[in-house]
Amino acid sequence: METQQQFEKIMAECRSLFVSKLHDYGAAWRILRPSSLTDQIYIKANRIRSIETKGVTLVDEGIRPEFIGIVNYAVIGLIQLEKGYSEKPDDMTREEAIAAYDRHAQAALQLMLRKNHDYDEAWRMMRISSYTDLILMKVFRTKQIESLHGDTLVSEGIDANYMDMLNYAVFGLIKLTFGEDKPAWSPQ
Repeated sequence: METQQQFEKIMAECRSLFVSKLHDYGAAWRILRPSSLTDQIYIKANRIRSIETKGVTLVDEGIRPEFIGIVNYAVIGLIQLEKGYSEKPDDMTREEAIAAYDRHAQAALQLMLRKNHDYDEAWRMMRISSYTDLILMKVFRTKQIESLHGDTLVSEGIDANYMDMLNYAVFGLIKLTFGEDKPAWSPQ
């Protein structure tokens, strides 16, 4: 299976969970400010790193659901950056939320394809733990940009960091799903 097909398969799985949660909770996430979403991504990435470091998990979930959470929170972050956060969660219909998800997922795919061409699939030679570290680094960069209220000198901005976090999480999921570099400690 080619990289684009693998990426699309992983994004379809992440989208399915997003749609299911949208059914159960509505668009409750619309009240979250981008800084709160950055913190949610931090929690997920930090848990992955903790599991990678300790080699064991006491909660019966591996790193796979955490990477899926990072993908979905990054997409939600992109939506929030685009639309702004809301004081009430009913300002976006289910159809609007799914359409926004799909638009950002497609943009992430296109970015990955361009970068994958230029970097010649170097990500395939990386360890899953490196994706975790890169996501955490992007979280801390994003927190710094948020502290600067977006007033940066050379940074690409919060949206670019969310896109990178999303893509690194998808790379981790590709490796876990398709059996590349499967760590011994992963229950998935």
